Amino acid sequence: KHLLSAAVSVSVCVYNTQAFSNIHANRSSRIVDGSVAAPSKWQLHAESNPSCEVLLMDHFNINHEKGRHDALRAFYFDFLGCAIDPRKQENIELGKKTLWMNVGMHQFHLPEGKPDAQVFDGVITLIHEDLSALMERYNDYLDGDEKFAPLKETEFMVGVLDDSLLMVTDPWGTEFNLMSSDDPEEDRASDVGAQPLIEGHKPSEGLKLEDLTVYVPHDANLEGIGRFYQHVLGAPAIEELGSESSISISMGERQTLTFQYHPDGPDTLVNHHDFSYDEQDEFPSNHGPHISLYVTDLAKAYQSAAKLGVTYVNPRFKRRAYSEEEALDQCMFRLIEIIDPLDENKEVILYLEHEVRSAKTRDGKKYKSCPLNEV
Repeated sequence: KHLLSAAVSVSVCVYNTQAFSNIHANRSSRIVDGSVAAPSKWQLHAESNPSCEVLLMDHFNINHEKGRHDALRAFYFDFLGCAIDPRKQENIELGKKTLWMNVGMHQFHLPEGKPDAQVFDGVITLIHEDLSALMERYNDYLDGDEKFAPLKETEFMVGVLDDSLLMVTDPWGTEFNLMSSDDPEEDRASDVGAQPLIEGHKPSEGLKLEDLTVYVPHDANLEGIGRFYQHVLGAPAIEELGSESSISISMGERQTLTFQYHPDGPDTLVNHHDFSYDEQDEFPSNHGPHISLYVTDLAKAYQSAAKLGVTYVNPRFKRRAYSEEEALDQCMFRLIEIIDPLDENKEVILYLEHEVRSAKTRDGKKYKSCPLNEV
């Protein structure tokens, strides 16, 4: 169909291939700065990082355009094939407020903007069992299928690198890599965990959120970023996946969080936070995107963050932890400043909000939102 002719000739030329350099082009090799690097099996997480204290990166939170549930549903549900989370199902019926989109045991949390959508300055990599259904849907979109009408006159675009990788732009400009799986059962990992599913509904077509690549300024201290994650969260860098312009942090055995110099060049402004201030609050509210992750020892992570001076409370959210005790009660705390632990001046390398969660409550029970089967 014309996806492989007209769509490619129109769409692929728009994408800068360096923007997709920090992904696995297939499950046994990886593109690094435009060239294929040495083989690096996904199992390297378990083999080379047995002491990683991050269990998983469970969700990514980014605002959608207020009043555009139609575009949100058309992209995440109708095109990507995400599963509807029953905990936010009523908001689909209302046609407003936050939606949660499930991809295997991972999620997108999509609150309403004030009123604009956020555009993530990076790339989100999702794994699908097969990309042929996505290609067919894009053909349907090009043919004028009414189901995809809300995506017209938006930033939505699909480019094809090969039959195992699609490069997709969402309605507001956030970029995705969609990759085919070479082991769907392992990638979905339903024996490890899953998000709740509405009775009678099919699981998500997407199997997992494999990597989140965050663009950073060219003068960002990549080694300092690596030291931060090792020191505060016990998450080591994966040397085999790094390059002179990027560093990849292990998010458990199945995911990576990658920091890459911005592909548009050293003069590009990079910003992952959006602060507003209220004199009544100790901390500024952040309206930028955030990531959520589970750790093996919340108290240890909080103590490391507090010692470095990077604990944070976002007044935007009801759950707030101003102390270690409150963090343990809430099963979470936040941080936003990424600082090199070896930097005596404690200069902020990057602002990126993290919601750091415990898989267990104080009494040892599994935390209610944790998607893991066993903790």
